Amino acid sequence: MSDYDNANVLYGLVVKLGSDFVDDFFVVSSAIFMYAELGCVDFAREIFDCCLERNTEVWNTMIGGYVQNNCPIEAIDLFVQVMESEQFVLDDVTFLSALTAISQLQWLELGRQLHAYILKSSTILQVVILNAIIVMYSRCGSIGTSFKVFSNMLERDVVTWNTMVSAFVQNGLDDEGLMLVFAMQKQGFMVDSVTLTALLSLASNLRSQEIGKQAHAYLIRHGIQFEGMDSYLIDMYAKSGLITTAQQLFEKNSDYDRDEATWNAMIAGYTQNGLSEEGFAVFRKMIEQNVRPNAVTLASILPACNPMGTIGLGKQIHGFAIRCFLNRNVFVGTALLDMYSKSGAITYAENVFAETLEKNSVTYTTMISSYGQHGMGERALSLFHAMLGSGIKPDSVTFVAILSACSYAGLVDEGLRIFQSMEREYKIQPSAEHYCCVADMLGRVGRVVEAYEFVKGLGEEGNTFGIWGSLLGACRIHGEFELGKVVANKLLEMEKGSSLTGYHVLLSNIYAAEGNWDNVDRVRKEMRQKGLMKEAGCSWVEVAGHVNCFMSRDHKHPQCAEIYQMLEKLAMEMKDAGYKPCLNLQTGGISASEE
Repeated sequence: MSDYDNANVLYGLVVKLGSDFVDDFFVVSSAIFMYAELGCVDFAREIFDCCLERNTEVWNTMIGGYVQNNCPIEAIDLFVQVMESEQFVLDDVTFLSALTAISQLQWLELGRQLHAYILKSSTILQVVILNAIIVMYSRCGSIGTSFKVFSNMLERDVVTWNTMVSAFVQNGLDDEGLMLVFAMQKQGFMVDSVTLTALLSLASNLRSQEIGKQAHAYLIRHGIQFEGMDSYLIDMYAKSGLITTAQQLFEKNSDYDRDEATWNAMIAGYTQNGLSEEGFAVFRKMIEQNVRPNAVTLASILPACNPMGTIGLGKQIHGFAIRCFLNRNVFVGTALLDMYSKSGAITYAENVFAETLEKNSVTYTTMISSYGQHGMGERALSLFHAMLGSGIKPDSVTFVAILSACSYAGLVDEGLRIFQSMEREYKIQPSAEHYCCVADMLGRVGRVVEAYEFVKGLGEEGNTFGIWGSLLGACRIHGEFELGKVVANKLLEMEKGSSLTGYHVLLSNIYAAEGNWDNVDRVRKEMRQKGLMKEAGCSWVEVAGHVNCFMSRDHKHPQCAEIYQMLEKLAMEMKDAGYKPCLNLQTGGISASEE
């Protein structure tokens, strides 16, 4: 018999024993708890509704059952009922369940109201309630209020410190989380498994090998083990660039001892490090070991399809997702539409977007970015406004996507209006990426001088390679050679290493466009002296199920002769059609004599 059948038999016996048992508060609470634990929350509610008289414990158990089964709206509805009845004394258990429900809903305004009600109802708040309030504000995106509650606490336990550290990390404030761990230790609290979980997460986010290794060493020295530890370690080492160490940790356990999280971490690690084939090898091995891939698995492996240059694998995974009823999962849906978009199949991406029932800001942002990359600025704008109309707030990444889309499509006025609304309407401080989008937007349509004045007006905030590099590219394209030299000199002043190879090439191209070959030679000489080399470009093309890789002036392909023959034929047809090549702009930054 299943647990559900056993529960029905047990409750049936209680019913047979009569009203003395059926109406007993302890029995009712136990029955509600039993069915809620089994996920049968509707049956638990039937028992609750049949109970004509209730005490605080019965209410708490039903509210807690809803929270446990991720039904926050129903939990809040019951909480409001018991609060308005004024027949029962609400205790810490009631408040804990209500705070957790609000955390699940991420409903900040309701959270503030409940916080005020708790303060009014209690003279002294227990540490456990304050910890839950910290979590609630953190999940609702008000990390500043979380820290204010934390700072005002007269008494803190290790859970309090861990809660605040985790809140910082979950909200992207990794440096603050790290500083709080140091403060925690100074106050005499020992780092435990929860602290180390947060430390490993922030090490992953910061790509910090040092922090990650120290956390790992602490785990070993103190013999600390916790569920999912291997997956956290693999993720940390992979994101820190130590993929070999991540692989060693993965292979430490036998195939049968690995859980889903460990498999997923290794697949994601390979994919994030550009090792697509290795990622697929682990994915296939996972299936061979009868470990069922979940939504996280598919979201991790789908990005590996694009570097391999094949949409076929992506379609196979899409089919697998449909068979496993995972295609409408928001994470899988987002990964699918990103994969299709990068493969050039924008119609497939649109279909996936339409079929994704629960869309979040990431889903909308990915689709907006897809439209932008395909030059569909009007569609990107329309979707952006639809996102706002649905009540989903854009974040900083969304604004990068829509500004880029406006830039590619030449929608300057619309893009500038959106940029100006960031801080005014959404309280989002623009970053270097947003400034770069605006500079690129103006530069693409030939408003190069305006772009230059915009960048100059940013002061120190605008002193990034991306912003000035975008401006330099616009100068070259639109023939603003004198301004281009000024911009190039600014970039060379900011130089910190080999990252400026592309900008040397652009400057060389500007001199070439003027026919100033002496300066072309000078820039090329500087590049040689600094050891700067332009990395060779690479193209991936799938033909008949086989992925072909091509590099500039490549002669390694077995059909090389036929390929170059076809290129010559195409060049002749272009010439016959009247196309005249621009000979003074060499994409490699070299003069005609060097060619």
